[in-house]
Amino acid sequence: MNFVEDNFSKKLNFKLILYLFHLKIPLNITLLSSRLMKKSKPKEEFKTMHNVFDGFTNRTVYKLITQGHFEGLESPISIGKESNVFSALKKDGSRVMVKIYRLETCDFNRMFDYIKDDPRFVKLKKGKRNIIFVWVQREYRNLLKARQANVNVPTPLTFSKHILVLEFIGDNGIIAPKIKDGIPKKPKEFFGKIVENMRRLHKARLVHADLSAFNILNYNENPVFIDFSQCTTLESSRANDYLERDIRNVSNFFRKIGLKVDEKNVKKRIIK
Repeated sequence: MNFVEDNFSKKLNFKLILYLFHLKIPLNITLLSSRLMKKSKPKEEFKTMHNVFDGFTNRTVYKLITQGHFEGLESPISIGKESNVFSALKKDGSRVMVKIYRLETCDFNRMFDYIKDDPRFVKLKKGKRNIIFVWVQREYRNLLKARQANVNVPTPLTFSKHILVLEFIGDNGIIAPKIKDGIPKKPKEFFGKIVENMRRLHKARLVHADLSAFNILNYNENPVFIDFSQCTTLESSRANDYLERDIRNVSNFFRKIGLKVDEKNVKKRIIK
């Protein structure tokens, strides 16, 4: 079967794409047409397929495959507003997570609003794709710094353009649930671990800036923080506001499951 014919590529639907992922057929074979492999007009080259798999994305995924980071995408883990996360298999049978930001539907203004206060990216060049590429680089660097500070986060493995490759958090191919779905068995103990990780992050002069029950995983009754693209340095004029928002979001969740939380005390524990 010839998977690279233009007409076939145009007619691929998402169910078929996922089926091909399941068969471990590389994306460059399933999605790239011979026309996209050549120079083309910008609108044709970056035309999105289901908001994720445009020609540029396919080539970037294939580059990561040829570099040996994984063999092929396997199945979707989460579908977000600005990115999709997939599991991917490696040669040794282990898995990684592949986070792909959508090139055409990201909120570029919101991204720029966070990046402009980050002293690490003062020379940011404007332009939608430049902002997304820096956004991914920023998430990678935030995760590295958090990891070095012994914060429980997925190990960042590599990145290219708008794609980030991360350690897979889970067992036997099943991703660890978010705490909103996998309620901790011992809420008080689990909450204490979250606060300790927030303290370590703050000591590394970072604040997550989007922490909630939606981006903390419950992995064997231990919290793992994810989604670090919005993570901000303490040099930001809004760092304190972000920290208080993180505390409020996490505290509200644990109150709902019966835990008494004093937000002022939590903040004191974090910034001490």
